[in-house]
Amino acid sequence: MLVRHAGPDATFGARLLLAAAATALAAVPFALALVVVESQWAPLHRLDRGAADRLHAAALAHPDRVGLLRVFSDRVWDPVTMRLLVAVLVAWLVSRRAWRLAAWAAVTAVAGGLIGLLAKSAVERARPHLPDPVAHAPGFSFPSGHAMTATTSCAVLLLALLPVIPRVWRPLPWAAALVTVVGVGYTRVALGVHWVSDVVGGWLLGLGVVTATALVFEAWRSDTGRCRGAVADGLEPELAGPDPEAPPTDPPHLPPVGQAPTSSSR
Repeated sequence: MLVRHAGPDATFGARLLLAAAATALAAVPFALALVVVESQWAPLHRLDRGAADRLHAAALAHPDRVGLLRVFSDRVWDPVTMRLLVAVLVAWLVSRRAWRLAAWAAVTAVAGGLIGLLAKSAVERARPHLPDPVAHAPGFSFPSGHAMTATTSCAVLLLALLPVIPRVWRPLPWAAALVTVVGVGYTRVALGVHWVSDVVGGWLLGLGVVTATALVFEAWRSDTGRCRGAVADGLEPELAGPDPEAPPTDPPHLPPVGQAPTSSSR
């Protein structure tokens, strides 16, 4: 009740701060994947082992490809690179005075990183042990931090920037995001540092984080009288205008002619 009386901005802030806790409930698919991994389900084990063995054999047979895979995995799609892109986005949004969208992007990126670390520490799954490994990685295996960071970062960039991208060009960033997310997963398994289920878990948990915080942002938009748009138009379509956080200009609701105004329209 206190948050409601404090106004829409206070409501937005409280909901955004609680988004990290709500992520666990929003990420139901990840929870199911976690149960399957923890139970050591035999079909999943066979899938993980078969994919690891085939891709490892391919890496040993074509060592020249390993260097390229490592460039993409450790440089182009590294979590540090992805987070820097989000940091640049946040700085640009601040320069546009899109304060709440900048806060959403920053909180989503930070929450994703922290939740990923907590999940790894809770599960404590060992990484693949392969003969003649072509790459090494520290820490635990499930979920893949690379896959999760790529998912959250690409989603944040897309949902924030779509309003300023001409509609005819929007398939290109969607395609780039898809290539990035799938490519990260492939490189991590091909280098032998993750199981397939680690990558899928990272994708699902990343989507859960973005879903939770995006719902909070949409709730704030509703509280301030903004209409809810399609995902294809981004989280804040007003970003294409000069003042993204200007109050809505919709005319007030008026009762039909001949009808007395109600208490809510007076």
